[in-house]
Amino acid sequence: MKLFQHAASFASIGVIAVITAFTVQVKNTHPLPTTVHNIIAVNKVTAFQVDNKNSKLLWTAHKVTGEHTGTINISSGTLNVENNALKNGSFKLDTRSITVTDIKDADSNAKLTGHLKSDDFFAVEKYPSADFQITGIKPQSNNQYDLTGKLTIKGITNDISFPATIKVDKDKLTATAKVKIDRTKYDIKYRSKNYFENLGDKAIYDDFELDITLLANAQ
Repeated sequence: MKLFQHAASFASIGVIAVITAFTVQVKNTHPLPTTVHNIIAVNKVTAFQVDNKNSKLLWTAHKVTGEHTGTINISSGTLNVENNALKNGSFKLDTRSITVTDIKDADSNAKLTGHLKSDDFFAVEKYPSADFQITGIKPQSNNQYDLTGKLTIKGITNDISFPATIKVDKDKLTATAKVKIDRTKYDIKYRSKNYFENLGDKAIYDDFELDITLLANAQ
């Protein structure tokens, strides 16, 4: 009798062990959901809208007897930034806003300003804007970039390259650059020695410079 009881006890223990093992196996096939925190790096692109009121563009043109200086308004623009680095961008100039700053006499100033707006130069009535579109960006050190892009003046587009400094501070961006442009590539040939002879000291050099300062705010 005792032997039978011992056998029954062992059998019960075996059954319990099998049931327990089966239960554990079933539970393991359907583990409880666990929360896994995956860290996904997302590179956010921020658009910076050009502040056309505080941005500025200064121009300098040279002739045999000296030079003239002035300004052109930047009408609009957007620079896109990713991880504090420039990704792409463009801006537009209002050619109708061109001014002369080196001539103090009002009549002489108005005469040159009007001439610059005429067909001899920028033909602003027909072409009221000039556009620049960034097509290539090569980052250098200390916020320096080598930029390439397409500049359109008087409906004519040419590739240009120049160095620029671009700094991002939270929601503010500042970009500065000095660009040299050959005006004759945009059909501005007035008094160019490469197209007219015997100009003497009336010649105007083909290259002019733009000194650009863009201020932009994150959108």
